[in-house]
Amino acid sequence: MLTKLLKCVGKYKLPAVLSPIFISLEVVMEIFIPLLMAKIIDVGIKGSGGISYIIKVGGLMVLMSMLSLIFGVLSGKYASIASTGFAKNVRKKMFDKIQDFSFANVDRFSTASLVTRLTTDITFVQHAFMMVIRMMVRSPVMLISATVMAFSINSKLARVFLVAIPVLACALITVSIKAFPLFRQMFTKYDNMNSAVQESLVAIRVVKAYDRGEYEDEKFAKAASDVMDAQRRAERILIMNMPIMQIVMYACIITVLWLGGNLIAVGGMDTGELISFISYITQILMSLMGLSMCFVSIIMSRASIVRICEVLDEDVDIKNNVEGKTSVENGEIVFDKVSFSYSKDKAKLALRDISFTIGSGETIGIIGGTGSGKTSLVQLIPRLYDVTEGNIYVGGTDVRDYDLEALRSSVAMVLQNNVLFSGTIAENLRWGYENATEEELEAACRSAAAHDFITAFPDGYETFLGQGGVNLSGGQKQRVCIARALLKKPKIIILDDSTSAVDTATDKKIRDAFRSELSNTTKIIIAQRISSISDADRIIVLDDGAVNAIGTHDELLASNEIYREVYESQQKVVE
Repeated sequence: MLTKLLKCVGKYKLPAVLSPIFISLEVVMEIFIPLLMAKIIDVGIKGSGGISYIIKVGGLMVLMSMLSLIFGVLSGKYASIASTGFAKNVRKKMFDKIQDFSFANVDRFSTASLVTRLTTDITFVQHAFMMVIRMMVRSPVMLISATVMAFSINSKLARVFLVAIPVLACALITVSIKAFPLFRQMFTKYDNMNSAVQESLVAIRVVKAYDRGEYEDEKFAKAASDVMDAQRRAERILIMNMPIMQIVMYACIITVLWLGGNLIAVGGMDTGELISFISYITQILMSLMGLSMCFVSIIMSRASIVRICEVLDEDVDIKNNVEGKTSVENGEIVFDKVSFSYSKDKAKLALRDISFTIGSGETIGIIGGTGSGKTSLVQLIPRLYDVTEGNIYVGGTDVRDYDLEALRSSVAMVLQNNVLFSGTIAENLRWGYENATEEELEAACRSAAAHDFITAFPDGYETFLGQGGVNLSGGQKQRVCIARALLKKPKIIILDDSTSAVDTATDKKIRDAFRSELSNTTKIIIAQRISSISDADRIIVLDDGAVNAIGTHDELLASNEIYREVYESQQKVVE
């Protein structure tokens, strides 16, 4: 896992290398300062060195202190550059992988979880990376150097550390083992909280319309409390680390002061040596504390690393056929004994044994009850999902034998949820064809019955839309989405209940435009209103994931009970 992520350092390798080099130089400068201080006391003050010796050695101490400061600043600077660059590259790599995900891959993680992994998890890993290239270098170098200096002063007194280090090692290992699963649970709670936030904000108008703000507040408070409780349980283990460190540190200092004082009393050690020895003790214990902090950071980030690698290692369900056909000849569609399951479980099929042929340029209506498989059916055509069994042919070729970009550029879908993005109307329309001229934009919008309401805005096609197109009505959003699809000039266009929010007169205008201007384009219209598909060449009736009947409006009225019941119920509503 670490190897996979470390590749994301990329062009930030130099700062990542310079940071530990400068931190090592900082430590080297710090290591000699206590030794020089001992020389000042034992030689300059108590010995024969005099004031000139004190000034000379004191000046050297100041120089080393300044160099230590400069090296520390440079190390911090390069560590910051390397860690933020590393995090940027990991986010980019994750985002690129998610862009390749099929709908099934996204379903497995959930949108909220992917957002948490792209933000919170990577922030934890970024912090851990910075700790590794600074503290994980500084602390061992300081520990080894200060220990060598301490043993050179008094090897018997330095043996105190041989007792302290195993105690700290056992504490760190215990904390690591117990804390990791708790942090995994904490990130799951983060996912749940982000999911609650996303759902509430996306549906904020519904929340306000039904005056459910208090309910949403309570739901979010519960999710936030769950995160707090999970984090508290995880960090309750981690906070034990610091008291253990402090107990060991102060025990070492007290032991050294007592033993060192006795040595000075019997003439076995000089005062300056004891002072420098205590300084080295402090450096050793502080380095151990630094290592402890690094381990804590790594423990916290370990769960995040696992979650990030789960995304990077995810096997993408739908793989592009790089050697596949790069053009679709026509809009003919053939379903040959197609079955489909979202879970890949053949015992839980959403579609069962579906077979039919749609001629190029035909207009096909699809109708059926909720859960009958209408949306599942059409999502198989551009390979948003792959079939579980059977084959789908477009233009005489199995959809899996096309280059994905070629296939999807030939199929335009207007989904049930009308998704628009922040930006102008023209920018949203050009998602269908980025190089579209103003004339092409207008032509597509006229076909979708959108031109009139767009030009009624003061800024026309340059009208800025908020996120999700919040300043458009439902019907207006649907028409802009239809126009966007038309700009692709596709071989196949699929409208998934995409005129439900427009009045019947506008719906008819759109269908008339399709008939006259898209005669060579295969048109598939999923609708709840029979009036939206009554003039289709043929209509497919779906029931519980299977084809119940196929025929014209008149044929189905005469022969199909499901279709007739829907028609009659809608006629009663009209009357």
